[in-house]
Amino acid sequence: MRTLVTIALLMLVGSRLPRPYITPAKSENATQKEESTMQTTSAQDLSHITIDLAIKRGVHSVAFSPDGTTIASDKNNTVGLWDAVTGQEIEMAKNFWVAFQGNFTADINSIAFSPDGQMIAGGINESEVICIWDATTGENLRSMKENAPNALHWVNTVAFSTNSKILASGSEDGNLYLWDVETGRKLKTLTEDAKNIFSVAFSSDGKTLASGNAGNTIRLWDIATGEKLKTLVGHTNWVFSVAFSPDGQTLASGSWDKTIRLWDTTTGQQLKVLTGHTLTVWSVAFSSDGLTLASGSQDKTVRLWNIATGAHIATLTGHTAPVKSVAFSSDGVTLASGSMDSTVRLWDLTSPLLLRKDKAE
Repeated sequence: MRTLVTIALLMLVGSRLPRPYITPAKSENATQKEESTMQTTSAQDLSHITIDLAIKRGVHSVAFSPDGTTIASDKNNTVGLWDAVTGQEIEMAKNFWVAFQGNFTADINSIAFSPDGQMIAGGINESEVICIWDATTGENLRSMKENAPNALHWVNTVAFSTNSKILASGSEDGNLYLWDVETGRKLKTLTEDAKNIFSVAFSSDGKTLASGNAGNTIRLWDIATGEKLKTLVGHTNWVFSVAFSPDGQTLASGSWDKTIRLWDTTTGQQLKVLTGHTLTVWSVAFSSDGLTLASGSQDKTVRLWNIATGAHIATLTGHTAPVKSVAFSSDGVTLASGSMDSTVRLWDLTSPLLLRKDKAE
């Protein structure tokens, strides 16, 4: 598989920037060649870096490292790491292979950085398999698999607790588990009655887990006891993404019903319904200051929203296929988006062009 990293430098006032050189990144297959190029882009394209993975499957998940210097994305059956400033692929000692029961590889559906920055977890497109890798070397640290009779389908979503000690996973067969990161031992089974768990997220205090499901609802769970705290009802179709605000007081959710909803996590009350996307909302993410929400959609766009008012701030266009995942850098300056067009785009949220677009909208 050839991986082409294309970095588009944002054109300001119609000027063209010089084209620098990037050292080709190491391929996952030593017999294959890989090249990187840089090119300018038009002022209408607000993404200042575009990373083209050139893979048929598309990009399903993107994540920033806690320090904001690195972008991770699924890359078929491995994980790709990219420098968040240059877009250049980072060469690893190992290749993030899915190592389970011998020489075993499978596609990766979801990835997550641990808050301490030391690990990356992946939910695997195989029956209840999860892998944890060393974020600095790519070495497979451990693999977990649930062998229960009803654990028959792939893992859709993974998330680390804030102390990096617990991993939550949700699966296509409706299984929702908590795992001990150090040992790989299953800690708890959280009993859902939905057939599919699409997204999980931990609150900032590490006490609550949220899960979005195919029952059109969101569940809030007590991590210590495994008890269900609340069921949030309002969406009219499957809930594909959930995200806690940094203070843990608000939960955002994105759904097949084309809406984004904001919820009070204490009362379970629905606060706002954000509309504007014309198709499924696949992913939502809060900025680190909790003031802005980003959403990625089947309609090929990324939208930014004001949390306090619910107002639409801007629409970011450029992807040519559904946007499956969005993530903010820790400083809130950069937004990453991963798409079925096989690209990861990095958006400079301080760009004068974007600020002018905000005012125009």
